[in-house]
Amino acid sequence: MVKEELLSRIKSHKATIGIIGLGYVGLPLVLRFGEEHFHVLGFDVDADKVSKLNSGQSYIRHIEGGRIQTLLTERRFEATSDFRRLAEADCIIICVPTPLTAKKDPDLQYIEKTTEALTHTLRKGQIISLESTTYPGTTEEVLLERFRPSGLVVGQDYFLVFSPEREDPGNARFSTRTIPKIVGGITPECLEVGQALYSQVIDRVVTVSSTRAAELVKLLENIYRCVNIALVNELKLLAERMDIDIWEVIDAASTKPFGFTPFYPGPGLGGHCIPIDPFYLSWKAKEFDFATRFIQLAGEVNAAMPHAVVDRIAEVLNDRGKPIRGSNFLILGVAYKKDVDDVRESPALEIMEILQEKGALLTYSDPFIPRLHKMRKHDFSHMISAPLTESFLAAQDAVVITTDHTAVNYQWIVDHASLVVDTRYATRGITRGREKIIRA
Repeated sequence: MVKEELLSRIKSHKATIGIIGLGYVGLPLVLRFGEEHFHVLGFDVDADKVSKLNSGQSYIRHIEGGRIQTLLTERRFEATSDFRRLAEADCIIICVPTPLTAKKDPDLQYIEKTTEALTHTLRKGQIISLESTTYPGTTEEVLLERFRPSGLVVGQDYFLVFSPEREDPGNARFSTRTIPKIVGGITPECLEVGQALYSQVIDRVVTVSSTRAAELVKLLENIYRCVNIALVNELKLLAERMDIDIWEVIDAASTKPFGFTPFYPGPGLGGHCIPIDPFYLSWKAKEFDFATRFIQLAGEVNAAMPHAVVDRIAEVLNDRGKPIRGSNFLILGVAYKKDVDDVRESPALEIMEILQEKGALLTYSDPFIPRLHKMRKHDFSHMISAPLTESFLAAQDAVVITTDHTAVNYQWIVDHASLVVDTRYATRGITRGREKIIRA
């Protein structure tokens, strides 16, 4: 009876949706459910985010504030930091961060704190969906176990699923609605409710046999990218020694209509997934006396790329009779990928830190990042984005392109800089001033 009542509320769009964590994953879900006429409660510990959302402001570049304002005007959305109100929600979706510790072990503190809050509000007729990327077994070992003392029976009184997020900020080809959604449940009844929930707002829902399988799906997706990026990064270093253009090689290989998917080298990995998620599986594998050698090797190769970039910079400056210490560097682009306002795990920051330790004089410019803030690993909070002028570019000993934003005129950069170190092949196709360009 509990399941039927919840399914009825979901399918009639009368269920209240609670979304915990209003960042790059949670906020698009708020909009998706709200625009399908569900009532949505958004939860976040950041009071500033809550205040901005309740006044109709967006703090994520690719999300228009007007969409939030519409939901507020129609009384379909409210943000809050009062986690006692989780009791009001019929469907609760957890979108909190899952970073790594300094030793690259999983840091589940945000999932654990959220689960603890839910133990005080869990009631009959609720479904809980975890979307935060994590190791296989988390939904069972953390959430399910901590809910047991409530006396409520999973699959009967309440429902528990895992559905990995698949957001790709800045990708105009796909949206939250059009990206297929994976769902795995603790019980068949949980899966049925989870599938019904997401089917209201996502075009295609793909079910798997368990939460553990769903958790591994997400890790596989990101490990696949991590390993292949490591492969081309290593080949790039070899190609440099062999005086071969790796980008030309990749372009040529991409003409094969089967059996090849292009991946591209860069200054290292960035974002909230690929640099982090593979280590969740490596950590869990140790419990089964299993060494994930491909993952570990890929992690080593990708982690070394910022150092390889700095080594290349040092080599080029040395040829010009200059040391890194005391030289002026402009880091062009600090977002972790092109055309987004997200600096999480950006390799640009690692390159900046290495250069700074070697005595470099640093500035940065990024059209989407007006200022930097303190992060777990890096603190460049004193820095703001420098405006690009001809005289400013000419005063730099090197301009290092670490993010290839499409808004930047790279021919103009090359025209006015004395040296351009391109880690992203942003200068592809430029012929005038090519003697100033060094690939790294």
